[in-house]
Amino acid sequence: MSNLIRDHRLMWILWPSFLMACVLELFIFALLDPDGMEFMGQPLEWSRNTVYSVTFFLFWIFTGTSSALTTLLSRSPFEVNRCPFERSERPDACPKEQCDC
Repeated sequence: MSNLIRDHRLMWILWPSFLMACVLELFIFALLDPDGMEFMGQPLEWSRNTVYSVTFFLFWIFTGTSSALTTLLSRSPFEVNRCPFERSERPDACPKEQCDC
């Protein structure tokens, strides 16, 4: 896969997931106060900024995983089944050596 295609796919994953993490952050903290959060019955002793940052990156990881799976599943059969080597560079035991794939 060329670097340009890889870079485009990476942006197809990271940019929408970044935007959705921002939206999730806004919605969640419009409803919840970070100072009133508890973990296992104990008050969370993190600052507001730490709570905001940690949850943003968690949201970004979750939405990034979703975008990555969508990008993976949207690949065409040609992209999935094509041989990564040029015809002259294929190993002898390659099943695609015999065809014009």
